[in-house]
Amino acid sequence: MHNQPQHFHAQAEAALADKELRANFRGAMDYLRDKRKTAFADAGEESAIRDRAEAIRRRCLSKLPELLEQLESNCIANGIRVHWAENAEQANAIFTDIIQSHGGTLAVKGKSMVSEEIELNDAMAKEGITCLESDMGEYIVQLGRETPSHIIMPAIHKNKQQVADLFAEHVPGFEHTLDVDTLIQTGRRVLREKYRTADVGVSGVNFAVAETGTLCLVENEGNGRMCTTVPEVHIAITGIEKVVEFLADVPPLFSALTRSATGQLITTYFNMISGPRKENELDGPKEVHLVLLDNGRSQAFADEELRKTLQCIRCGACMNHCPVYTRIGGHAYGTVYPGPIGKIISPHLMGLEATRDLPTASSLCGACGEVCPVRIPIPELLQRLRHEAKQDPAPGALPLRGQKAAASNTEAFVWRSFALATRQPALYRMLTWCATRLRWLIPRKLGPWTRCRTAPKPAARTLRELMAERNK
Repeated sequence: MHNQPQHFHAQAEAALADKELRANFRGAMDYLRDKRKTAFADAGEESAIRDRAEAIRRRCLSKLPELLEQLESNCIANGIRVHWAENAEQANAIFTDIIQSHGGTLAVKGKSMVSEEIELNDAMAKEGITCLESDMGEYIVQLGRETPSHIIMPAIHKNKQQVADLFAEHVPGFEHTLDVDTLIQTGRRVLREKYRTADVGVSGVNFAVAETGTLCLVENEGNGRMCTTVPEVHIAITGIEKVVEFLADVPPLFSALTRSATGQLITTYFNMISGPRKENELDGPKEVHLVLLDNGRSQAFADEELRKTLQCIRCGACMNHCPVYTRIGGHAYGTVYPGPIGKIISPHLMGLEATRDLPTASSLCGACGEVCPVRIPIPELLQRLRHEAKQDPAPGALPLRGQKAAASNTEAFVWRSFALATRQPALYRMLTWCATRLRWLIPRKLGPWTRCRTAPKPAARTLRELMAERNK
């Protein structure tokens, strides 16, 4: 059973106690941060790239309903069949119908976090369809029956020793080695044969261009191109927020994405899928389908402030710079999208009942917001979600799913009492006088607070008394 956000505290505690896991993440995060720093060596250029990427994403989101209709119209004109899914169940039903209509039993899948979001592999397995991951990191976590721990580097929590042990257990004929190139070649040999026999190829979409009906896919391994061109049927799935207005919007976002994600100026592959194989063409799929998934995104879109969450281009830079994620890794969150971006998007996908602890798993240091290539104000959105998890919606505003799920009568009583005391000077002075004279009564153990801190101890005299003595 995979981790769940409802058990975040216990999962985080377990991750902190795992020295090997912490070492793996520490090394990987330092590497990615250095790569990004090198890619953005010029501060002026970095600022310009981020400004432009933010402006594009905000413009496209402001026209989202119209752009989705335009995208559908142009995709259909290109021969791409478009499907709409309100939730994971509907999306999986669409996949099942398409694959079974071709008598398919094997699908090869390129990297797609949206497919993780709908738990596509498990849903297809129930229908007798095997979904084989072809991204090397995803292939490794699939062998280990795990979930990705990072949105661009799914197996970043594993070191080469652990990968070699996994291959020795699951790959026939593998001779144990710690040579990274040999490990990669081993995985590729297994996967290459599967492309030839797969009935369906599945991929995600980085940018869906409304102007032309083009699906853009960014990758480094070439597996995405194999998934989208070798099998007879290609199914792409993406969240509704990935649409951009013009083809000219793609290069600035592509530049911001690759520099922020892996520190590359450009990735090895950039695929533009504009339709199925045409008559007299020798390769490419005969059918191309696009599944557009909502799954809670409309809730974020409906609120002007929370809509900024949908600006995300899934680079993972916020995770790489987050002091919490760096120490506990991705699995502790129990969500598909971990780290800072996961803490602001998961409440829309899963509701605040399940994710109410996640917005509080932040020091609000602001590092995530400082590196976000589209300038999502993550710390501010975290504070907004903390408020929504404990309070009623603002007058006239629609409640979020799970609104007020973290409300506590005890906490509310404490805050009301504090507010009353601070509004009554005489009462406040009496209470602070009592606190200074009776400070020895404060217990040494104060529940979770003193688990890693000393108990607070009031001063022997109040500030008012000290100032009065000083001014005598």
